[in-house]
Amino acid sequence: MTATISSYRTTPHPLHASLLAGTVPLFLGALLSDIAYYRTYQIQWSNFSAWLIAGGLLFCGLALLFALVNLIRAEPRKGRPLNYFLLLVATWVLGFFNALEHAKDAWATMPSGLLLSVIVTLLACAATWMGLSNLRAGGAA
Repeated sequence: MTATISSYRTTPHPLHASLLAGTVPLFLGALLSDIAYYRTYQIQWSNFSAWLIAGGLLFCGLALLFALVNLIRAEPRKGRPLNYFLLLVATWVLGFFNALEHAKDAWATMPSGLLLSVIVTLLACAATWMGLSNLRAGGAA
């Protein structure tokens, strides 16, 4: 007799998916405005980047709350919810340091602000990829 054991991961709640997907364009916009500031030294680009980072932190923080609830509800042996949660935590923490960096005088934000924006954007993309991927795994026992 062959029994099939399947483990299904459902899609995220629509609000969770919207918040998670919203982090990428906000952090990406901050990266692009940092690049624009690096090339032109127009202070408004740095201000714009600071506001985009604040929005990205808000969306990422709310998505982090959803991820925490999912982590609590997940089976103890499942590593994916923990990895997703830790990736979001890393994104938020580095994003917070990026916000602190952008709170300085505009001239003082370069090049560390640009580097942090690159890292945070890549982390946000990875977290969004992991959070929105709908993997279905099944196996035979």
